[in-house]
Amino acid sequence: MAIRKKGLFSLICLQLCAMLILPAAYAEEKKAPMVDLTPNAQSAVLMDADTGTVIAEKNKDTKLPPASITKIMTMLLIMEAIDKGNIKMDEKVRVSEYAASMGGSQIFLEPGEEMTVQEMLKGIAMASGNDASVAMAEKIAGSEENFVQMMNERAQQLGMKNTHFSNCNGLPVANHYTTANDIAVMSRELLKHEEITKFTGVYQDYLRKDSPKPFWLVNTNKLVRFYSGADGLKTGYTSEAKFCLSATAKRDNLRVVAVVLGEPNTKTRNAEVTKLFDYAFAQYMNYPLFKSGDSLGNFTVNKGQVSTVPLVAKQNYSILMKKGTATDNIRHELQLDTNLRAPISLGQPIGKIVVYSGDAVLSEYPLESPVAVDKASWWMLFKRTTSHMFHTD
Repeated sequence: MAIRKKGLFSLICLQLCAMLILPAAYAEEKKAPMVDLTPNAQSAVLMDADTGTVIAEKNKDTKLPPASITKIMTMLLIMEAIDKGNIKMDEKVRVSEYAASMGGSQIFLEPGEEMTVQEMLKGIAMASGNDASVAMAEKIAGSEENFVQMMNERAQQLGMKNTHFSNCNGLPVANHYTTANDIAVMSRELLKHEEITKFTGVYQDYLRKDSPKPFWLVNTNKLVRFYSGADGLKTGYTSEAKFCLSATAKRDNLRVVAVVLGEPNTKTRNAEVTKLFDYAFAQYMNYPLFKSGDSLGNFTVNKGQVSTVPLVAKQNYSILMKKGTATDNIRHELQLDTNLRAPISLGQPIGKIVVYSGDAVLSEYPLESPVAVDKASWWMLFKRTTSHMFHTD
């Protein structure tokens, strides 16, 4: 009888173990890695541009030479300099002898020639002009060396931990490397400047159009012509880096960034990025919360020169979801710090947007102050207090 009980006990144990193991195994099966859509790339990343979510990746943190994809950071610093008012689109840029001497892809700038910032951006974005990149670096920072320092500082601010730049154009040089993931991060940041796709998304244009020597520009990224929704960003090639591309495309509310490094030729590069795009648009959707420029309300600053500050969405806020997922229970809350006291610095954390599905938190987006708020003088505070005391309806 004891033997039968022991056998029964063993059987129950086995069944319990099976109940524990099978769901885990099933979960692992469900999480089985997706098919490698980029078998010829050394590394690759597919990222949602709004949320920064990595949808698919292959060796995403492997350090590799980026060739002209370097110019994404160059264009980002140009766009940020324009935003700050340090330079203007119609401002003239004078070309130095050093900038004109750059080899590789170029728009054949001559020493002493002048072009506007807008024309230089065209030359960088479409024709991958190494000469135009250096001319803009010198315009913004005084020298390419200073500009490269700015590039590396910006990379650190963006959390690009596996990146180091040694020049502004990607020509082969020692100690110049990045990763597919870091490229996707800086591409996403550049795309916050929506005007950039007016340069990166055009297939052909002219420089010096009204001069005796017009220069025909054809975009090195052929996907902007052949893939619906593609409007950027930057190609790259050197014999060391092979064929590289950071591409972006948008359909409906979904914008994605696809990065491939170390492809054997342009045809394979474009085909594998196309597969990444197709996968994203077939499988995913974006549930929008706020568009860039939407009002988010106001936040209060205690004892500040101004007591309330309007808050505007500085980017698109959304949730990346698998197609077919129910959205009925999705809601969001604006949670602002109620104890903000002047002085407030530009970019200081002031709260967050919290997104829920029912009671479960799906995502959180930090919010920063769009302006600096100085402390109010005692006289201003006195006037503010007395005006409240004597205010009547």
